[in-house]
Amino acid sequence: MRRGARVRKHRGLAAAVIATGVLTAGACADAADKTRGSSSKSKQGAAPRVITGRATVVDGDGLEISGTKIRIFGIDAPEIDQYCQRDDRTRWRCGHYASVELDRLVASREVACTVRTVDQYDRPVAVCRVGDADIAESQVRNGWAVAYRKFTTDYADEEDAARAAKRGLWAGGFEMPWVWRERGRGQR
Repeated sequence: MRRGARVRKHRGLAAAVIATGVLTAGACADAADKTRGSSSKSKQGAAPRVITGRATVVDGDGLEISGTKIRIFGIDAPEIDQYCQRDDRTRWRCGHYASVELDRLVASREVACTVRTVDQYDRPVAVCRVGDADIAESQVRNGWAVAYRKFTTDYADEEDAARAAKRGLWAGGFEMPWVWRERGRGQR
C-alpha cells in the first residue's frame, strides 16, 4: 500500500473514531441530564425534582439529605473557615456561625429542596424549605448569607434589610464569600 493511501485510510479511521466519541458523549450528557434533573423542568415539562428528608448542614449555604449534597439556590455564605471582623477589629469565625445558624433552621425538621439546576461540582442547586419557610430567605434576612446576585436577585431585599440593621455578617466587615474563595484558601 502506498504511503498516501495509508494516510487517507488512517484519516478515515480517525474521523470515524472521533464521530463515534462525539455521539457517545452527547448520548451520555443527555442521559446524565435526565437522571440528575439539570433544570427546574425537564425538556418534556415534567415536575421539578424534589429532595426531602432530614438535612445535615455542610456549611452556611449547603445541606446534605440522604447522602446528596445540595447547594442552596440564590445565596452565598462565608466558607466554614472564613473569618470576619467586628467593628472593634476583633476577628471572628463568621463561616462557622453561618453554619450554626443554618443548623438551627433545619435541626430535626423535614426539609424539602426543589432542584433548580446543577452546579459545576454536579451538586443539585435547590430552593429549600422547612414547612413554608424559605431557608435561603431566612439566612439572608438574618445576615448569615448574602444574595448571590450573580445568579438571581431573589433575596436582594432581604440582604439590604440585614445590612441596614447590621445583622449577622453585617455587624462588621467581611469579604464576600466568592472573593474570599477566589483568593485561594492557601494564601490567607
